[in-house]
Amino acid sequence: MKRSRVTLLAGGVGAARLLRGLAALLRPSDLTVIVNTADDDVFHGLHVSPDVDTILYTLAGLSDPARGWGIDGDTFHATRALERYGRETWFRLGDRDLATHLFRTEALRAGRPLSEVTAEQARALYVEVTVLPMSDDDVRTVIDTARGPLSFQEYLVRERARSTVRSIRYDGIRTARPAPGVLRALEAAHSLIIAPSNPFVSIGPILALAGVRAALRRASAPVVAVSPLIGGRPVKGPADRMMRALGMEPGPIPLAELYRDLLDGLVIDTADRAHLPALETRGLRVSAIDTLMSTQARSTAVARKVLAVADSLRASLAS
Repeated sequence: MKRSRVTLLAGGVGAARLLRGLAALLRPSDLTVIVNTADDDVFHGLHVSPDVDTILYTLAGLSDPARGWGIDGDTFHATRALERYGRETWFRLGDRDLATHLFRTEALRAGRPLSEVTAEQARALYVEVTVLPMSDDDVRTVIDTARGPLSFQEYLVRERARSTVRSIRYDGIRTARPAPGVLRALEAAHSLIIAPSNPFVSIGPILALAGVRAALRRASAPVVAVSPLIGGRPVKGPADRMMRALGMEPGPIPLAELYRDLLDGLVIDTADRAHLPALETRGLRVSAIDTLMSTQARSTAVARKVLAVADSLRASLAS
């Protein structure tokens, strides 16, 4: 079956690992990525879009494979120089990475929307895949903790996700609107994929935008998610701690419940295959494979399986 128009809902590192596999299998014109921007923040007066940059650096072949963020081989001379002036530098910005934030900040201050700036960034990095920030409006994830409210970057990077989570909210979400092209990318897709990203702080803000969840429910394309958990634990990040704090046992069943009105298929790790029968009773097409995407080859293998699940579901829906 011919594959075309795949739309991926994405956060940062986990999404980037799946994306490099999808990019190896699909033409750039057939792939659109809708990226979370609720993790954006301002550091040293600069607008930083961590998930957008992780996605674009990955597609440009620039990403640091060990850290999962930033530019491979980057240095941190500017950050160390800032420390001399007593500035907080817990959020580390690489020297080459700074150029991205300087460019973005200048463009935004000139009144240009984030979607336009992101498109120019993609062109400068020779990225042909369409990468859309979820919104041109400011949305910020706030983690309410036992120590008080924290921005997501404060919670994750400065506090290293050690503070107990009480609730999660998205400031600005009520008035925010999807960026140009977002709803169209959902409506026109032949396959819709939810990346193995944190469901609360990476995918949650995208789904909370006006019209997005409804567009996914209306879509004729199958919706397939990839679990970010392996044996109840994420490869990277605090998803399991967040799930426990919010009253869920980390695993694919609570994940499926979070997406229950959207999903047609789910790809889980073989470590979680015991959950297959319970997931299938929910009417899902489920595949259990090795989802650890530690190399390009493994990313491509997972992406191939995800597309196969989507193809199979699309054939079923068409028959």
